[in-house]
Amino acid sequence: MILVVDSGSTKTDWISLDNNGKIIFSTQTRGMNPQVLSSSIISERIINNFDLYHNRNSVSKIFFYGAGCGVSSSVNRILKVFQTIFKNSKFDIKEDTYAAVYSTIKVGEKAIVCILGTGSNCTYYDGKDIEQRIVSLGYTLMDEASGNFFGKELIRSYYFNEMDSNIARAFEKEYDLNADVIKDNLYRKENPNAYLATFSKFLIENKNYNVFKEIIYKGLNRFIAHQIMQFKDCYDIPIHFVGSISHYLKEEIRESLTEKRLKMGNVVQRPIDNLVNYHIKLLK
Repeated sequence: MILVVDSGSTKTDWISLDNNGKIIFSTQTRGMNPQVLSSSIISERIINNFDLYHNRNSVSKIFFYGAGCGVSSSVNRILKVFQTIFKNSKFDIKEDTYAAVYSTIKVGEKAIVCILGTGSNCTYYDGKDIEQRIVSLGYTLMDEASGNFFGKELIRSYYFNEMDSNIARAFEKEYDLNADVIKDNLYRKENPNAYLATFSKFLIENKNYNVFKEIIYKGLNRFIAHQIMQFKDCYDIPIHFVGSISHYLKEEIRESLTEKRLKMGNVVQRPIDNLVNYHIKLLK
């Protein structure tokens, strides 16, 4: 049994294949970003899933693509957790940018591939290998145009009294905006980036308000300038996007790219399906 896994900070999709590429089961756990979670929490999220724990001894190979797995310390944390649970398996652990590439590109195609979900990232694919020009420093300093970036900007807009009274009241009805609650989630609880990303839903649902339009285009333009335009041939190749923010802000992304004479490529909300097809082809 093979497991193909696409893991973000908010959720993790798991699909099991037999040796012929037939899907045995699919399931989902909460996110497993090793940069913001302890080994015990990651382990608990796997063990508490019936399908994964029940089939743990039948797994022979895991292909894991995860947010936060761009550094060796994070990869080693995931590996140690997996080795204690999936004792008969081998492991291939890569950062989530590989999943984004494999789920969007055509064979041999040069492209820039971007992730806009809970976090954000950007990579260049030359048809064979990937290159990341910018090292991500995580949600505190980077992650522009991501769910957590937009959540952060939305909270700031509320507290700096930039929203009109009607939209501010609607925001108050949707979320607990008590300062102590916000600070507790940001500085004491696990997954502060995923917590911030929950606010982006409100931004997207009310994106036609001028103050929210400014936040959206500010994030997108900063992402384009700081990430996409680092690559010299960005004007000549398609720019693909994956993730929930990419899906819900597709037209805003297209408009921002067009203004800079950049070419919009594919938009994939849920990479796991295309990622599974990629691995099925490898089995044949």
